[in-house]
Amino acid sequence: MYNMDETKTHFKPTLGLIDATMIVAGSMIGSGIFIVSADITRHVGSAGWLTIVWLITGFMTITAAVSYGELSSMYPKAGGQYVYLKEAFNPLAGFLYGWSFFAVIQTATIAAVGVAFSKFTAYLIPSVGENNILLDLGFLKFSASQVLAIIMIIFLTYTNTKGIKAGKIIQTTFTTVKLLSLFGLTIFGFFLVKENFWDANWHNGFKPIQAIMLTDTNAVSVWQPINTSTLIGAIAVSMVGSIFSSDAWNNVTFIAGEIKNPQRNIGLSLFLGTLTVTLIYFATNLMYVYVLPMNGIAFAENDRVAIAAANNIFGSAGTIVIAVMIMVSTFGCNNGLILAGARVYYTMANDGLFFKKTGTLNKNAVPSYALWIQCLVASLLCLSGKYGDLLTMVSFVVVIFYVITISGIFVLRAKRPDIPRPYKAFGYPVLPLIYIILALAFCVGLVYTSPTYSLWGLGITLVGIPLYYIALAEKKK
Repeated sequence: MYNMDETKTHFKPTLGLIDATMIVAGSMIGSGIFIVSADITRHVGSAGWLTIVWLITGFMTITAAVSYGELSSMYPKAGGQYVYLKEAFNPLAGFLYGWSFFAVIQTATIAAVGVAFSKFTAYLIPSVGENNILLDLGFLKFSASQVLAIIMIIFLTYTNTKGIKAGKIIQTTFTTVKLLSLFGLTIFGFFLVKENFWDANWHNGFKPIQAIMLTDTNAVSVWQPINTSTLIGAIAVSMVGSIFSSDAWNNVTFIAGEIKNPQRNIGLSLFLGTLTVTLIYFATNLMYVYVLPMNGIAFAENDRVAIAAANNIFGSAGTIVIAVMIMVSTFGCNNGLILAGARVYYTMANDGLFFKKTGTLNKNAVPSYALWIQCLVASLLCLSGKYGDLLTMVSFVVVIFYVITISGIFVLRAKRPDIPRPYKAFGYPVLPLIYIILALAFCVGLVYTSPTYSLWGLGITLVGIPLYYIALAEKKK
């Protein structure tokens, strides 16, 4: 048992249903919804397929979330997906997830969201932009943008070391603001824009056409027909953005030990949070189709679709409106990611599979050492600045583990029918099976279209196998 003067041995269950729902929604909404529709449109080309991509992603997200509700009701403890994999399969499966979570999934996501925060802050404060190089070592450059991203991560980490209540206040406040802001932007788009492109964009609504940028002196764009098989690949690669934008909903399962009545509230918050965000994302994309031509979505400057839309809605003030929205959105998103992620390392450490000190709680009953380790890795990843590459790696690895975890529901139904299940997966076995099929199709399509970084993600995951056996050997000493 730990020294009671330095740590508390148990988490405090202080979060209710609304708090948990805000963590689900707040962790999902970052910068993606403001940006990734440009890349999606360049791959699938038409308004119909743009909305289909978001609908498929929304269906997959909600299906996975309600499936996780069963697992969370069976194992309402800190660690979430790591615990589910360990119980359904074996400790190695859990460790591989925990290792990938630490090396790629959570830390890279925190870094990507931090970089997005600083990029849009530069609209209001140009001196913190990417072009302001503070230190040039030749092989490595430190920009003001990277420094700001790191400062934001450090600040939120510090805040969360002060206890779950501090993190809860930030999460609830910022999530409420960004939900209302996205809803308001969508409503204003439909009612205030002077010229709409709805009929023109839906004229070829579901034709499989793809946008191609010609990088000549005039930088024009053309539309080119593609066949059905190519369309499937285009959908898969375009879903990298939509899946990344809809990910992190499972963060609430990592903090189960701090949620009141977790058997009920985790499953319900997963459903309510993912449904709310899915509806808002779908409505936002319909607004994009209403206020912008398809070329305007596909080739928005620097992929900033929301800024292009806001400029059509609000005029020149639109840039400032969206910059502030994204700052609020990414700040709240990273708070949820930082708050939840450290709980996985805490649980792994108590199983003897991670740094020993990450398995301790500070006087505020939070795993402060785990928070700072996570902060260090995320800050280092900020220096890479490879936002798009991070998305591909994260999306591939995340979906692979979602498939394995949801398969665990079938395993546990057979292996552990005796465990109480206050909540059962909705639509079992049909909906979980549909999710697995769609997710595997996405992963295969991603390997085919973007093999380098998807396989890098797989490679980092597999590095965890020797690390697991090294950890076991150390545990036995």
